[in-house]
Amino acid sequence: MAAVAGRTYPAVKFEIEPGAVAAFADAIGADPADGIPPTFAAVYSLGVTVPQLFGDDEAAVDFAKLLHAEQEFEWHRHPRVGETVISTGRVASDTSRRGMRFVNFETDTTDANSAPLCRSRALFVIRS
Repeated sequence: MAAVAGRTYPAVKFEIEPGAVAAFADAIGADPADGIPPTFAAVYSLGVTVPQLFGDDEAAVDFAKLLHAEQEFEWHRHPRVGETVISTGRVASDTSRRGMRFVNFETDTTDANSAPLCRSRALFVIRS
C-alpha cells in the first residue's frame, strides 16, 4: 500500500434536486419546507467524492477494516435547491502508526461560478 497524501481527484458536478432534499429532510426528521438541511452536505460534498478514494487501487482502502471516525463541515453559504455544485476531493494526509492507517479526506465544494460553498473533512481509520 502506497500512501496517497496530496492526491486530488477529478471534480464532480451534483445538482441539488428538490426530491432528494425532501427525502433527506424527511429521513432526519426535518421539515423539507425549511430548505436544505446542513447535513445534506454529506450527499453533495463527501458522498460524491469519497467513492473516488475508495475506488482508487493505489489508496487500497479495505472496507472490512474501515472506521469512519470523524466528519465535519464548514460552510461559506448553503446551496439552493436546483443549484448545481462542484465538489473536489483530496487526501489531506495519509499516515500509519500503531498498526492503524489514518486517512484525512477533504472535499471543497463550490457553486457554478467557483465561489466556495462548503468544505468537508473526514477521518478514516483503517486497521492493519
